[in-house]
Amino acid sequence: MQTILSFLTDTFGKLGAQFLSISFNDIVDIALLAVVLYYVYRFVRERRAGKLALGLAILVVFYALTAIFEMHAMSFLLQNVFQVGLLALIILFQPELRAALEKVGGDPLRSIRNLTEPKEVAETTRAIDNICIAASDMARDRTGALIVIENKIRLNDVIATGTRVDGVYTADPEKDPAAVKFDEISFEEVLDRRLKVMDLTAFTLCRENGLQIIVFDMDTPGNLGKVLAGERIGTLVKK
Repeated sequence: MQTILSFLTDTFGKLGAQFLSISFNDIVDIALLAVVLYYVYRFVRERRAGKLALGLAILVVFYALTAIFEMHAMSFLLQNVFQVGLLALIILFQPELRAALEKVGGDPLRSIRNLTEPKEVAETTRAIDNICIAASDMARDRTGALIVIENKIRLNDVIATGTRVDGVYTADPEKDPAAVKFDEISFEEVLDRRLKVMDLTAFTLCRENGLQIIVFDMDTPGNLGKVLAGERIGTLVKK
């Protein structure tokens, strides 16, 4: 009994000494490391890299096991795979890494502020209610729309890497500088030219129900107000 008490006393004494030796710099260091790990986790979770990250973690564990059991051939193979794989990951996730760096450079404090925002169940209920109200309003006005709800794969990278245009062109203006923009075009001409205006299902619904489509750049401030005011911008698709 005395031995156990001595062991516990020594252990708690060493732990107390370690805690007392922690300086302010150590606390800042740990906090920064926690923030970095949090953003790495969220970066992986919000993109299509979840399964890839899991696969890499399995490879790391397998590499550690080969080193422990002195499996030299497998250890050598995995070591070379990791050396090449790091460069491959940078190339594979180049759009996501660039978007992340642009976000940090654009508003570095925004994500830190988001850490303090409460994540309540009420937000989910509010989102469902808003979707139901929006669907009811659009059905009453005979307005077609596609509603996308995230599941396991986040849509941030899909949205960020999407094609940005200010109308319908003869070709993708980001790939073909000679592409010509249409001010007005018919549904039949879009189909004949095989132009990619929008989702084919939504396009067909608008065509069959006699609904016009206005394709414009939503990222330009004031464009939505111009469209609502009846100003002609972008491309008008009609019968």
